[in-house]
Amino acid sequence: MAEKKKAVVLLSGGLDSATVLGIVRAGGYEAYALSFKYGQRHRIELESACKVAKALGASKHLIMQIDLGAIGGSALTDNIAVPKNRDERTMGSEIPVTYVPARNTIFLSFALAWAEVLGAEDIFIGVNALDYSGYPDCRPEYIEAFERMANLATRAAVEGRSGIRIHTPLIKLTKSEIIRTGLKLGVDYSVTHSCYDPTAEGLACGACDSCLIRLRGFAGAGAPDPLKYQRA
Repeated sequence: MAEKKKAVVLLSGGLDSATVLGIVRAGGYEAYALSFKYGQRHRIELESACKVAKALGASKHLIMQIDLGAIGGSALTDNIAVPKNRDERTMGSEIPVTYVPARNTIFLSFALAWAEVLGAEDIFIGVNALDYSGYPDCRPEYIEAFERMANLATRAAVEGRSGIRIHTPLIKLTKSEIIRTGLKLGVDYSVTHSCYDPTAEGLACGACDSCLIRLRGFAGAGAPDPLKYQRA
């Protein structure tokens, strides 16, 4: 039996990254999940990432610890209020305060380092350019630029032995399409978590941008959202 190709998958514990891990496993890769304790204000994200990695059969789940909270500048890491009850047009009109400065660049750099050690040529990330159009590090041109940089910066690529490819299977999908894809692959969305401002008990707020997009996505997919909400 041929050895499976290895892939590094950035795993946040949210709906999108869980779907990506499902796609990677269905594609026959040996999946290495990478999550971060980066100074986010709530622990539920990492708890969900651990559940997702186990449920979808990641070969290894690595949690790296960095402190982006020391830098601040985001409602996810700093004492800044999370926006609530915004309409879709407002969400996409500007870069929101939930954007974490340079987060995807930092995360992809760690993924690149691990891929080099593993001998993996493939890195998967669940960025989406439709629902999160306000995030500069979710755009196709950003991913293309990072991939070019990665192939100038790694030993294997410079020596001509292998190259790195950054995969973004969700980048042009709507949230409903993402959910339908995951459901077909058997992704258990009850172990995921998307909320930017969960309660102390871990309930999703139902009013932040991420909750509203998730709820609309499940409604559009014609499927019930198994996540528990404080309000919906």
